Amino acid sequence: MQKVAFTTLGCKINQFETDTLMGLFKRAGYAVVEFDAFADVYVINTCSVTHLGERKSRQLIRRAVRRNPAAVIAVTGCYAQTAPDAVASIPGVNLIIGTQQRERIVALVQQAKPLGDPLKMVDDIMAAREFEDIPLYDNPGRTRAFLKIQEGCESFCSYCIIPYARGPLRSRTPDSVLSEVRKLVAAGFSEVVLTGIHLGAYGQDLPAKTDLAAMVEKILTVEGLQRLRLGSVEPNEITHELVELMLANPVLCRHLHLPLQSGHDDILRAMNRRYTAAEYRKLVQYLRFKLPDISVSTDLIVGFPGETDAHFAHICDYIADLALSRIHVFPYSARRGTPAAGMPGQVAAEVKEARSRCVIALAAEKERAFAAGFVGRVMPVLFEQADEERAEGLTGNYIRVFARAGGGVLGRILPVRLLEVADGGLNGEIAD
Repeated sequence: MQKVAFTTLGCKINQFETDTLMGLFKRAGYAVVEFDAFADVYVINTCSVTHLGERKSRQLIRRAVRRNPAAVIAVTGCYAQTAPDAVASIPGVNLIIGTQQRERIVALVQQAKPLGDPLKMVDDIMAAREFEDIPLYDNPGRTRAFLKIQEGCESFCSYCIIPYARGPLRSRTPDSVLSEVRKLVAAGFSEVVLTGIHLGAYGQDLPAKTDLAAMVEKILTVEGLQRLRLGSVEPNEITHELVELMLANPVLCRHLHLPLQSGHDDILRAMNRRYTAAEYRKLVQYLRFKLPDISVSTDLIVGFPGETDAHFAHICDYIADLALSRIHVFPYSARRGTPAAGMPGQVAAEVKEARSRCVIALAAEKERAFAAGFVGRVMPVLFEQADEERAEGLTGNYIRVFARAGGGVLGRILPVRLLEVADGGLNGEIAD
C-alpha cells in the first residue's frame, strides 16, 4: 500500500479542500500518514494571501523533498495557481495543480511520477465557470465539519490576490449542498461550518437564483443537524432574512465573522471595500440589539499604504468602541499584481509590526471582556479536544471553554456551567 501525506496552509477553505483530496487518495487505496513521516506522495496545499504564507509553502515543499527525494511532490492551492513557475523552480517538485482539476489529482500524481520536469496543470482561473464539486468521501476525524459551498470572488479589493487565485463566482448547487450536509450528519458531526471564498455571494451565479439565507433555511431542515455555523460573510451582505433565521432557530450559531479590514473611511475607500465605518458600526449595533448574545469577530489589516499615525489612532478609537468578541490582526502584505502594491505611502515593516502589537493587545482585552459577560451561565459546548482529565470546546457563540472531563465527551454537545475567565476563554464544569 502506497503512503500519502498532506499539509495545509491558510484558511479553513484550504483545510476542507485537503480533506476532499485525502478522501480521493483513500478511495484509490493509499494510506494517509503524517506529513513528517516517510511517504510515497506528499501533497502541499499552499497559501498566497501573504508573503509569510508563500514562504511557509516553499519551506514545506523543501521539507517533503528532504524527507523522501524519491517521492512524488504535488503542490496545489493558491500559491500554485498564482506562481506556478516559482513553484516549478523548486528542485524536487513533480506536479503543480492550481485551484481547478483537483478531482484528477490521483491520476495526475501517477502520470507525473516518471517525468523529469514538473507537470503543470494550472488553468486560466478567470475562465472557470463550474463549481469543483468533490464530495467529502471520508470522515477527516474532527468534531466540526467544514463544507465549502461557494468558490471565487469578483470584489477585487485592492490588496487581495484571491480573485486572481480563485477566479469568478461559482456556487455549489442546493441539491449537492443538502446531500453533503446529510452525509456529514450521518457521519456523526455535531457541527457543520459553511465556508466559501465569497460566501455572501452564494447563489448569484446559479440558473435558479437563490441566496445564502435561502440555502441556510433549507439546511436547517436536515434532520439530526445539531449546529450550523457560517464562515466569513461580508458586512454589506448580512440580510434581514439571515438575522431572522438566527433569531428563530437555535441550530444556527449566534456567531458572525464580518471582515472590517480598517476603521477609517479613507483607508476603506483605498481598499475598495463596499461600506463605510459608520455602516459597519450600525450593523454591529443592530446585531447586538436583535441578538444580545451574538459573537461578532472580524479581520483588521494594519499598515495599509497611506495609513498615517492619525489614521491609526482613529482606527484604534473606533475599534475600542465596537462590541467585538475577537479580532484577527494582519500587517499589510503587498501582493504583486494587486493595485495596493503600487500605491504611494507604503508603511515601514517596523511600523506595521508596532501597530499590530497595539491592536492585538486591544483585541485580547475585548475578547476577555466578551467572555466574562457569560460567567455564571450554563451554555451548550461542543467538545473538540479531550484527554483523561481535561476537555475543551466551543459554545455556539464561539467562546472557548475548558472543563474537567474524560475523553468520552469528545464530539458531544453538553451543558457547561461557566465559572471564570481563563487564558483563551472560560473555565467551566459540566452541568448535571
